[in-house]
Amino acid sequence: MSKVKDISIMIMEKEISSGQDVHGSINLNYRGRYDSIIINSQIQNSNDVFNYTNINGKKINHPYARLSIFGNDIGDKKTLEFIANTKHVPSTDSSNVKFRVTIIQEHKEVASDIANIKIVKS
Repeated sequence: MSKVKDISIMIMEKEISSGQDVHGSINLNYRGRYDSIIINSQIQNSNDVFNYTNINGKKINHPYARLSIFGNDIGDKKTLEFIANTKHVPSTDSSNVKFRVTIIQEHKEVASDIANIKIVKS
């Protein structure tokens, strides 16, 4: 029987094209105190970033690779849903992308998870 992760991330799309939305879901099972949750996206061999446009149904405009969400803003929620997109166009057939979610308590990483997708040329 596998242990339930303290935090996990799932990306609905495994491949996207430039400009296509990515829909992500974060499950929070951590029972301890924490200050924030951080979502970080990295496009391999690129300085391009994802723009976070929606978090739990609330429209946002966060054009940076790293999105911090304070624990006080999360409250008792156990699931966070987000939407992001990028204008990145791969220089080859595709680019690898890593989404990493982290629980932060007192400036220390408590738990994390990673999901990978690809951006393909249209």
